[in-house]
Formats: sequence, C-alpha cells, structure tokens
Amino acid sequence: MKQEDNVFDKKRRTVGALLGPLCAIVLWLTPIEGVSEAAHHLLAIMAMVAIWWITEPVPIAVTSLLGPTLCVLLGVAPMGDAFANFANPMIFLFMGGFLLAKAMMVNGLDKRIAYGIMSMRWVGDSPRRIFLAIGLVCIICSGWVSNTATCAMMFPISLGLLETIRDMMAQSGKHIDLKNYKYATGLMLMTAYACSIGGVMTPIGTPPNLMMMGFLEQLAPDAPPISFFEWMIWGVAAMVIYFAVAYVVLAWMFPADVQRIEGAQQMIRQRAAELGRWTRAQKNTVLAFGVAVVLWVLPSVLSLIYGPQSDIIKLYNSHVPEGLAAMIGALLLFFLPVDRKKGEMTLTWKDGLEGIDWSTLLLFGGGLALGSLIYSTGLSDWVGGGIKELLGSTPSEWMFIGLFCFVTLLLAEFTSHTAAINLMGSIAISTAVSLGYNPVPAAVGIALSSSLGFMMPVSTPPNAIVYASGMVPITKMMKSGIIIDIIGVFAVTVPIVMWLVKWVIAN
Repeated sequence: MKQEDNVFDKKRRTVGALLGPLCAIVLWLTPIEGVSEAAHHLLAIMAMVAIWWITEPVPIAVTSLLGPTLCVLLGVAPMGDAFANFANPMIFLFMGGFLLAKAMMVNGLDKRIAYGIMSMRWVGDSPRRIFLAIGLVCIICSGWVSNTATCAMMFPISLGLLETIRDMMAQSGKHIDLKNYKYATGLMLMTAYACSIGGVMTPIGTPPNLMMMGFLEQLAPDAPPISFFEWMIWGVAAMVIYFAVAYVVLAWMFPADVQRIEGAQQMIRQRAAELGRWTRAQKNTVLAFGVAVVLWVLPSVLSLIYGPQSDIIKLYNSHVPEGLAAMIGALLLFFLPVDRKKGEMTLTWKDGLEGIDWSTLLLFGGGLALGSLIYSTGLSDWVGGGIKELLGSTPSEWMFIGLFCFVTLLLAEFTSHTAAINLMGSIAISTAVSLGYNPVPAAVGIALSSSLGFMMPVSTPPNAIVYASGMVPITKMMKSGIIIDIIGVFAVTVPIVMWLVKWVIAN
C-alpha cells in the first residue's frame, strides 16, 4: 500500500478510537422512548462496536469479543447467552472449510488446478482468452478456497504472463512500462475481481455467506433453512452474471494491443510440467474434499427422490448437518496417510492450526452474539419501526432489499466485508421479520452485495494485493469498480434474490 493510504488508515483508527466510546456514552445517556433498558444499553454498545469494526483501532476480532463482554459487564445479558454463539454449528462449517482449503494449498492442489485450466488448448496465446482463463481459474478456486489465498496464488501467475508480454514486445523493438500498460491494469483487476466474485458460488466460498446463514438460523428460526445445494443454485447464477459483467467492462476499458502473446502457452505448460505427477497427498486431499462435497449435496439429492419432508431427510439432517459434513472431510485429512512408515498424514496439526482463520471465527461469533441480543432485547422491533417510519408506511420489498444491498455495498467499500455483514445482517433480517417479509431474500442479497466491493484498494485483500503491484492506478480501479458495483447490485443482485431465491425456497 502507498504512503497516503497508511496515513489515512492511521487517522481513521485514531478518530474511531475516540468516536466509538463517545457515541456509546451519548446514546447511553440520551433518553429513548419505546425501547427496554436492555435494548437501550445494547444500542449504545453496538454503536461503539460498529464504529470500531469500521475504523479498526483494534483488530476486528478483538472488537467482536469486546461487544459480548460489555453486554455481560453492563447487564444486558448473562454470560451464557452472550457467548453461546461462539460455539454455533456454523463455526464448525467455517473451520472444516478452512482446513480443507489449507490442505489444498499445502499439498499444491490449487496450483495444479490453476495451471491445468491455463494450459488447456482453447486458451492458446490469445490475450483475450488468457484474460478469460485467469478469471475462470480465480472464480473456480475461490468458490472453495479463500479469496485472499486464491489471489495470492494467481497474482504471480498473472505477473509472469505480463513479463512474457513485455519480453515479447522488447524483441520486436517496442518497450513497454507495465505500470502504464492498459492490458496489465486489466489483467490485475481481473485477478482481484474474479477472486471476490467466485466466493459467492458456495456457502464456504467467503465468510459473509456463512455468516448470513448463521444469522438466519439464529434470528429467523421459522424461515426455511438453506442447504448447501440451494445456495449453489443462486450462487452459481450470480457468479456467472457478475463475471460476465466484469469481463465485458474490463475487456472494454483495458484492451490488449497485440493479437498473440508469443511464449505464454509455453511458459504455462512448463510450469504445469514442473508440478510433476499427482502426489499421494494431492489424491488424499481430493478424496477428503470429495467426501465433504458429497455429504453437503446428498440432502438435496435425497430430497428430490423422497421429498423434502421425508423421514430419511430428517434423519440425515439430524445426524449429518452441514457443519459436521465439513468436519468429517477435514478430519479425514489427519487420518489419510501419505507415508505410513514415517507416520506422515495428508495434513499436519501444525498446518491445520495455521489454516484456521481464528480472527474470522471470532468475528462471526461476535456478530451472531450481538445479532441474537438485538432480537431477544426487542431492539430489532424498534429499528424496524424506525426504518418503516423513515420510508413511509410499509416499503415495497424491492425497495427494502435494494436499500439494504446498496448500504451494505457502500460499507464493504470502506471496511471489511465481514464487518459490513455483521453491521447489516442482523438488522436486515430482524427488520424483514418485523415488516412481515421473508428474511431469506434479504439475507442472500446482503451476502452477495458484500462481495461486490471493487472500487477501493481497502475494500478486499485481493484489491489490495493487485494495487500493491503498482500496475493499478486508483482512478482506474474506481472507474471500473463503480460500473461493476452499480450493475451488480441493481441489475443482478436484487433481481436474483427477488426471483430466483424466492423460487428456490418456494420449491
């Protein structure tokens, strides 16, 4: 990141450190009609937590622990209620996904997939096809591995391709500066954007997806549960359209000035050949991952055969919930041997511990804890009434979902996506319930919108990674990002949740 960004972050943290407690004290002392004492105090605590999530004077995970701690200390809720959600089943779905993703990275399976797609014959030496292939690899991998890890893997591959272009140009007497080369900017942005877009495909693709599923389970227990397969129906649809929009916009704004990139395919095939034959660890990782996917998808298959309310579905879901399916796949990694004589397994405990994003787990637990208290203290009804009064009578569902999706997007541009979800998720679901709307479309819309922060380097780690290359001027990121963001929210997200999501949950 550049010097001005560090200065901005420092000022943001300093202002937030002071503003958070100040707002909490003002709200605590200000009389508010229509809310209980517990809800009033919770509102003050949430104001501070929200400001600290956005400005990050302390790590986000610390703030997530601070919220429930203050709730117990100040009498909003007993400790058993405030901290119960740190053991929510969704936490273990997260944990299993992290372990499977770590095994893919440690054992080189992610690179094998990436180079396998990039070396396909249809890609060839065409800049447009390479552009497309880079994006496809990113969205496929980030649907199962973290967006940041996928971008970190694909970033050097993209750089290698750009260096090949520069060398090819130099041989023909044309010298280019990659930092001022349109195609280089476009390829970097495609690498970042596609990693974020791919995350919407599956529940485990990005933390906001699972967080919203957790909020639904906690705050709207009467809403129809979302299965892994159901999420993938609209997740894949959203991913395909988002990617098509991003590809068209970036190809139009940052076209290549050559018809062929001599040596690109040769470089990719050479890198793929260097990976050698499939290792035992890679085969074991595929097996463990495949077991988890089968267990995730099996309920939907059984539902089609026996009906969604059949006894076999109820029995399966009670014994193999999705969180347990993830843990079964993850635990297999510690039992499948790579070398029996040496006692080496597919994943070591040390690698497993490093593979778990403890910060995200704590953030998720803290968000669920505060979301649950918003509901139990009655604060959600007060917020819902305020929004209803602000919008005038009962707003249309289109307007309601569009508003929350847009606000989530704005927050996601300037703070972490998980923080944006924690701020908007519980409020949106609780408000939807109080207004008489099905909360599932609102929850899905917010989750999808949080993955669309494409304007700023601080919006997502993939944006920051490619921005640090020096090939992406912030003005170019903002121009391309705002186009994709606006189209993504209003022309893709809202219609998908209002039509496709409603159709899926109704059938």
